[in-house]
Amino acid sequence: MIAERAVLVPVGASLLVRDNLVSTVKGFATKYRTRDSLERELKRYERRGATARNRFERQVRRTRTRFERELRQRRSRVERTVQQNRRRFEREVRSVRKGIERQSDSFGTRVEKLVSSAQGRLSSVS
Repeated sequence: MIAERAVLVPVGASLLVRDNLVSTVKGFATKYRTRDSLERELKRYERRGATARNRFERQVRRTRTRFERELRQRRSRVERTVQQNRRRFEREVRSVRKGIERQSDSFGTRVEKLVSSAQGRLSSVS
């Protein structure tokens, strides 16, 4: 029983493959019997190939356009951020410079007062 099954399964499978092959060959022989039908099928395949190529090219263009757009957006964002940071830095430098100038002015005034006060005391002692 098992031995018989082991032989019949591959034989049945090979017969099925043969039948499918014969039917395919008959279909091709019927379909391409004349030159006109062969040319018609070749044109059909050519159109299908052209359609696939065009679809692929459109997809590539869309992808490239999307990539370029995203790249421009990122570049603009980076340039804007750099410009903002530069402005902020320059503002901070001006602020610090003004603070230092105010402190140096007030320091100079205090030194002048101390010097005049010291001179006044020295002149009153002499």
